[in-house]
Formats: sequence, structure tokens, C-alpha cells
Amino acid sequence: MKCHDLSLIALTLPKHEMILFRMNRVLPSLAQLLVKLKRVLSGCAVIVRGQPRGGPPPERQINLSNVRAGALARRAVQGQPDTKDTPDEPWAFQAREFLRKKVIGKEVCFTVENKTPQGREYGMVYLGKDTSGENIAESLVTEGLATVRREGIRGNNPEQARLCDLEDQAKAAKKGLWSEGGGAHTIRDLKYTIENPRNFVDSLHQKPVNAIIEHVRDGCIVRALLLPDYYLVTVMLSGVKCPTFKREADGSETPEPFSAEAKFFTESRLLQRDVQIILESCPNQVILGTILHPNGNITELLLKEGFARCVDWSMAVYTQGAEKLRAAERSAKERKVRIWKDYVAPTANLDQKDRQFVAKVMQVMNADAIVVKLNSGEHKTIHLSSIRPPRLEGEKNKDKDKRFRPLYDIPYMFEAREFLRKKLIGKKVNVTVDYIRAATSAMETGGVPAFPERTCATVTIGGINIAEALISKGLATVIRYRQDDDQRSSHYDELLAAEARAIKNGKGLHSKKEVPIHRVADISGETQKAKQFLPFLQRAGRSEAVVEYVFSGSRLKLYMPKETCLITFLLAGIECPRGSRNMPGGMQVAEPYSEEATFFTKELVLQREVEVEVESMDKAGNFIGWLHIEGVNLSVALVENALSKVHFTAERSSYYKTLLSAEETARQRKEKLWANYEEKPKEEVAQLTEEKERVAKYRAVYVTEITDGLHFYAQDVETGTKLESLMESMRGEIAAQPPVEGSFSPRRGDFCIAKFGDGEWYRARIEKVESPAKVHVYYIDYGNREILSSTRLAALPPAFSTRTLPPQATEYAFAFIQVPQDDDARTDAVDSVVRDIQNTQCLLNVEYSGIVCPHVTLQFADSKDDVGLGLVKEGLVMVDVRKEKHLQKMVTEYLNGQESAKSARLNIWRYGDFRDDDAVEFGYRR
Repeated sequence: MKCHDLSLIALTLPKHEMILFRMNRVLPSLAQLLVKLKRVLSGCAVIVRGQPRGGPPPERQINLSNVRAGALARRAVQGQPDTKDTPDEPWAFQAREFLRKKVIGKEVCFTVENKTPQGREYGMVYLGKDTSGENIAESLVTEGLATVRREGIRGNNPEQARLCDLEDQAKAAKKGLWSEGGGAHTIRDLKYTIENPRNFVDSLHQKPVNAIIEHVRDGCIVRALLLPDYYLVTVMLSGVKCPTFKREADGSETPEPFSAEAKFFTESRLLQRDVQIILESCPNQVILGTILHPNGNITELLLKEGFARCVDWSMAVYTQGAEKLRAAERSAKERKVRIWKDYVAPTANLDQKDRQFVAKVMQVMNADAIVVKLNSGEHKTIHLSSIRPPRLEGEKNKDKDKRFRPLYDIPYMFEAREFLRKKLIGKKVNVTVDYIRAATSAMETGGVPAFPERTCATVTIGGINIAEALISKGLATVIRYRQDDDQRSSHYDELLAAEARAIKNGKGLHSKKEVPIHRVADISGETQKAKQFLPFLQRAGRSEAVVEYVFSGSRLKLYMPKETCLITFLLAGIECPRGSRNMPGGMQVAEPYSEEATFFTKELVLQREVEVEVESMDKAGNFIGWLHIEGVNLSVALVENALSKVHFTAERSSYYKTLLSAEETARQRKEKLWANYEEKPKEEVAQLTEEKERVAKYRAVYVTEITDGLHFYAQDVETGTKLESLMESMRGEIAAQPPVEGSFSPRRGDFCIAKFGDGEWYRARIEKVESPAKVHVYYIDYGNREILSSTRLAALPPAFSTRTLPPQATEYAFAFIQVPQDDDARTDAVDSVVRDIQNTQCLLNVEYSGIVCPHVTLQFADSKDDVGLGLVKEGLVMVDVRKEKHLQKMVTEYLNGQESAKSARLNIWRYGDFRDDDAVEFGYRR
């Protein structure tokens, strides 16, 4: 005789399903096996099972010998009209409960005494390890819960005789069946007795209810008896689904993989045990709940052991914390147990450093995608897992008469983008990759737009899940997946909960209010509109803006919040390398470091809030000015990082000195644009202030142009051969491929080639565009200016740009000379200089620097006479007295010349010294 320790919770199994677990084997006599009690069928019948070996064990029914307890109620069999519902017999339920509480979870041993031809087995059940323990049949009879079968009693059987004595004692004591009360007990099936199960579930307010598990249909569906009202309900575990038994058309059932094992797992722990049930919801007449046992939560155990998977539709009502279920499922997946034995994680092919990393947000691409910069410097696009940005439903809301702009025309798209921009731009975030969405083609998706491979991740900043925050504000929705689709956010349940809150509070996309409308005027390229905005922006001084797009290092698109308009903005004061672009004559090759300049500007200002100062606009309607971000002038920053050069237009700006200083610093480093820069011999100007005596280092120059203000332009004779070679090559190329007349669109500041009056082409710079017929040009190699028609202009071939050979004409002013303010007197001086030095070779020495250009002394090449001193001696100009000590010898010589001219009353001195009255209106001072 053997005995068994019932240390696990017994499971329930209906009679018609017992065959599923017999495994086509015959259970040997219980006297030779350790067995476990599975279920108490009634006060006089139990089901026992053998030891598990590789699956659910075989089982059989044992009836108690010599006693009979009342039969429990039975419902009529569906489809058999001859059968009827039968109620509980008196004291039947009490007998079953007495026996259940006696044997479930206790050590018992069995003896088999008899087996009928029909296969029914009769025996005795004892509590404990052997037959010395309590006899269950005797206990039932003692309590008056069972009657003794007196027919066929053998006089020599002491066990039968003892049962008869115990029954007589129970009768005398009026216990149980022998009491005066009827002992009737009513159990009500909720399905048939409650018209609206949802109201019943809601009335319990999700509070734990005591219950007994009566039957286990599969791993996650049970029948439970609710106490103390004795309602019999079918409960499906919230948040999970186990493998089940599929019913075929012929009525047979086919088990799914691990369905039998899952059912056994639940049976062995819950069947006929006292538990607590939280009824959580009742969708479509299906009651969802959670079963709690002192030893644990069966839902979490099923997931952890790989017998179930999480399901989204019922996860939302789970009251014990959905994150616990996800964690249990994740544990089973990692261990690859049971239903997850072939599981491959979405990020299994990624290294740990690629699964989780810290990065800096550089751009918000959309309401669900960002561009981040990794520690390696690489840029990577990250999509927020499991969310869908705002979108238009169908085409009905699109206005066919205007250009569709998703950011402003899709409701809440702008708010979503702005939320992400303000929260993330320029900040470091934690990125956890959840899955990689494979690339799709239009053919695969049935005409739906194709998508490249996308990295989907959970992005957090300061412990806040950005996707969850976005959804909670109603600025995005959660994607619903197929149940077997494991490519989803690792915080999917939090996203669903956030969406539920947003719907409940009517936020954003879920609001019933009028959707926000953004009327943003795009005046990029709209010259007339830009002219209307220009005065206002100029008067405004510094205006707030957001950088929406970066075309190149110095060309940006800005959104002006106060003016609600989009403008194209060009950085003032710099000459930035141009990128490749389509031109009428074909694709223009990108200039060196154009991509680096664009990248620098993007990293510094893209989608940042900035301040702009608008100074002017060009012919195409683009605004020109200065851009500041956190105290940094972008023009200065580009020059300082050797990605731009100072443009001549900066001279009129208050930032000119800063730009020159930044350029000098970059030039000293010899990086990028200045990598091949060869520093010219320093002029003596820098050292003159430290010299005790003036040092004269004259060099040969060729004077090409003299201005009305007595400034002149000169070329260095040393580089003259380079200019001649360049001009010869350029004209040869132009002759071979003449430019198309009228194809060039002149813009202020552009370099070009211009056809001079001699019919030859020269390099030039556009200074002003009045009209296509009146374009002001400056010949950069000669210093002269001219007004031409645009038909006489063409694009400067890249091979002959100023990067190949800098402009050869340099502007100078005469040192120690003050030009007369009188127009006639000034004209006389200019005519004299033109007659003497224009188009001639002279010797030049820089004496000191000026605001506009260097001040020099000029000598005739042959006689070495000082040109400026000659003008003084002829009485055509006055002396500008300098205070520098090392220049005093020259100043004295010039003053002596002036005194001789005054004495001879030459030219401006013919009426004496007109400066004696010192009147300001005359424009002269001593």
C-alpha cells in the first residue's frame, strides 16, 4: 500500500475529457503507485492521477466502498430533449465540500477493494501515509453526510459493521441527513440567472470575491463558484491567452502545442482550491478576471513558465499592473521555454551598444521621427516605437487649389512637431531600440507608399518616455498590432494607458473642439510679398525665428512666429562655399567645404530658436541679415571655423571688425578654406609704429584706375603674368563655348564675366541691379566700374574664379594728403594724377593703414620722384599732418612743400590761406 503527498493545488477535469490524459495507457493498481488526488466529484467519488512523466499523467476515478452521498445537480444535455435539469440532492453539496476540505492538499493513501465489469473501481481513502490514518468514508457517515449501503453486508466484515454503527450514532444525534432541516443548497449559473452580466461585474467594483475553482477548461479559462451567493461563472484570465483545444467540424478537438501542459499547470494549482477572484470587465458577455491564491497569481505564473502570451485587448483591464505580465512574458522569451522555444528577439542581431545608447537630438523629422547624433559622430534616424502621428483621413480635407503642406495642413501635426522640438532639440536622450522595421516596396504593400528600413525605439529624457508624453497630450495615437506581432514598443501598455487617458480627457486628436488652423504665409521667392514685409522686419530690430530648414551654410528657411510667415534668409557679411546645384548650363560642381559648412550650420541652428536682424533683401525676395543663437553670430562662427570668408559688403556693418578678427584667426590656423593659403609678406605698416625711423620698401605696381576722390587702383607687377595667363585661357574657353545671351540672371554680390567696351570679357562683381538694362559692375582686376545690360554679362567659369586667382586690383589712397573739398579744385588734382600715373608702372610703399584702404607713397618708376609730394608742391592738395614719430621726417618734407606752394600762391593757394577762418562749413581745418 502506497500513500501520496498532495502538496500542489488540485485541478478540475470533466468526465468527458478524462480520456485526453489517459495517454493510451492503463493505470496500474493504485496499491502499487504513488498518486495525487485531482478532484472530488461528489461526497463518495474522487479522481486520482499518477506521477507526471513528460506531460500530464493518466488518471482514474475511485468510488468510496459501502457508502453513498447525495448526487450533485446536473444540467440537461444540449441537443437531447429527453434529458432534464436535476437539482442537488439534500446534503449533496455539503458532503462534497466536507470531502474537498478533508483531502485536497493532504497526504492520503488508497486501497482498491473491488472493480465492476463496467470498470468502476471501489476502495477506501485514508488521510496520512498508511491505513492507520482517518478513514474518509467513516468521517462522512459520522457527520451524517453519507448513508451506508446495507445490502449484501457480510457479518464477518468489521469495516462494514463499523460503518453501520457510525450511521446509527449519526441518526441518534440527528446529524446531517438525519437532521430536521432539509439541507437543500442552491447553486445558480450566472449565465442563465443574470440578464446583464456586465452590471453584475460592475456591482462588485473590482473587489476580491471568495470563490472555489470548479473546472478548468484550458490554461486560462475556468469555472468558478462565487461565495457566499453560490453563483457559478466562467472566467477568462485578463491579459493572457494560453494554447487551447480547437473544435473541429466533426465535433472532435485538436490540441494546440502545449495546450494540454498549460491546462495541467492550471489544474494542478487551482482546481477545487479556495481562491479570490477579481472580476475586472465583461466585454461581449465574456467575464475577464484575475485569480489570486495565497501562493501567487496564476496569470503571471503561466506567462513566466511559457504557457501563455500577453494579449492587448484584455491587458487594458488587468488591475494588478500590466508591466508585471510583460516582465513575466519577457522572462519566458529570454529563456525560450515552451511556446517560446523558437523565439527570436527583434533586436537579437544587434550588439548591446546598438540596442541602448545615449545620443544628441539634431532634428525632429516628423511627429514620430528624430535624427540623433551618436558619440561616433554618425547621424541616425530614430522612429518612436508603436505610435502613429496625426494624419488626414482620405483626400476630402485637402484643398486642391493650394499646395499641400503637411506640417501646417494636417490637424495637430504642427503641435506634435513643436512639442518634440521644444523638448528634445539639442539635448541628450536615452535610446532603447525595440525593433527594426524591414524596408517595404510599393509592390509588397499593394500600392501603399514604400518605406526604407526603420529603427524603432523608445526615447526617454529625464526618465520621461517621449512617446508616452506625446500620446498623453493627444498628439499621436498608438498602433494596433496583430496578436503574433512582437515588433512593438517595450512600453506598449503604458502607451495604451496614456491614450486611454487622452481619450477620456478629450485632448488633442480626441478633442471635440474645432481643430487648430495654422495660416502660415510662405513668402520664399515671393518678391512682392517680401517687399511688403521688409520695412516691418527692418524696424523690428532683432526678431525671434525658428530655423526650419538649412539649404547651405549661409542660406536658411526661417519661421517667424509673430509674423506667422516663412522666409528665405541669407547670412550677411560672408562668402560661403556653394554646393552643387542645377544651372541652365548643367550641374554646377560643389565648391570645396560646402558640405562641411552646411553641416556646421545644421548642427548649430537647425530647428533652434534664434534671433535675426534683417538688413535688406535681394532681387529674388530673399532677406539678408544677421542670425544670432545664444549670443553667437552665425556669420562670425562660420568665418572663425574657416568655412566662410568675409564679403566686402560687411564693411558697412558693425560686425566688420569682429569678422576680420575671426578671419585672421582662421587664416593663422590654415584650416579648411585657408589650408593652402600663403601669407603675403607683411607690410611695414604693422611695424611702423614701433620703428624709430621710417622704413621704405617700395614695390612695383601698375596703376589701372583713379577715382574722383583721388583714390587709385593698382596691380602688383609680380602677379601680372598670372593675370595675363588666366585672361588668355578664359577668353579661349569663352570663344570655344560662347555664353547664351540673356541666360545669366545677375544678383548683387555675384561674381561674373562682363564684356567691356573693347569687346573683350573681364572678371567682374555685380554691385547693384537697377533693372536688366542697368547692372552696376566692378572689374575686380582693374578697379573701374561700369553700368551694363545683363545681356553683356555671363556666369564666371569655376576654373577662373577668385579662388583660382584673387582679384588683382587693390585700392590705395595717397599718404599725407588731404583732398580739397571744392569740386573744381579736386578735379584739377585728379586730372593731374591721371595725366601723370594712370596706366603706368610706379613704385609703391605702404606708410600707414586707413579705414577704407592703405595709405601709400607713390614714386615714378624712372625719376623716383614722390607723386604725392609733387601734388603738394603744385598747390593741388593740402597736407594731412600725422602724429607718428617715425613719419615726422616725411610730414616735415610735405609741409615744406606746402609752404612753398602757398608762398607762390599756386592753385588752391592763389587767394592766400583760405583756412584762416577755420570755418567748418568750408570743410577745412588746420
